[in-house]
Amino acid sequence: MLCDRCQKRPAQVHFTQVINNTKKQMHLCPACAAELQAESFGFAPQLNLHDFLAGLINHHFAGANITPNALPRVRCEKCGASEAQVAKSGLFGCSECYTQFGDRVQPLLKRIHGSTTHTGKVPRRTGGKALLAKEMRILKSQLQDAVKQEEFEKAAKIRDRIKELEQQIQ
Repeated sequence: MLCDRCQKRPAQVHFTQVINNTKKQMHLCPACAAELQAESFGFAPQLNLHDFLAGLINHHFAGANITPNALPRVRCEKCGASEAQVAKSGLFGCSECYTQFGDRVQPLLKRIHGSTTHTGKVPRRTGGKALLAKEMRILKSQLQDAVKQEEFEKAAKIRDRIKELEQQIQ
């Protein structure tokens, strides 16, 4: 496949963008990809994620009639980041900030994602307990279905598998 831009060199960079169920693809050679990288591959302008999050956090506080400067002087015990800094920058200072500011951020995450628990894909090599917990949730649902349909042999096998997973997690 040749580069979509120059039509001379083989395409080695493949870019796909999906917005509102509309898929747009570009297949570029390394030279054209390097030229277009500064222009965000010819698609919409680049969106800085932490600026986006800061806007959401500030909008969330505005809905509660709170300005970032009027926030309580709560600081992360580990890194010292204040709630006002998090609201202004959209960035947490460390992993402990999620715990420290969680009560403020969880309603926002729930509104954006519909849930505060991760339900997406997990890489097999690094998933570990997360993969086991996901499999257990699926098996427990299957167990309830099997019991409702009075498939007790199937339910017993599922129950045994759940017990195995519980032992693996511990």
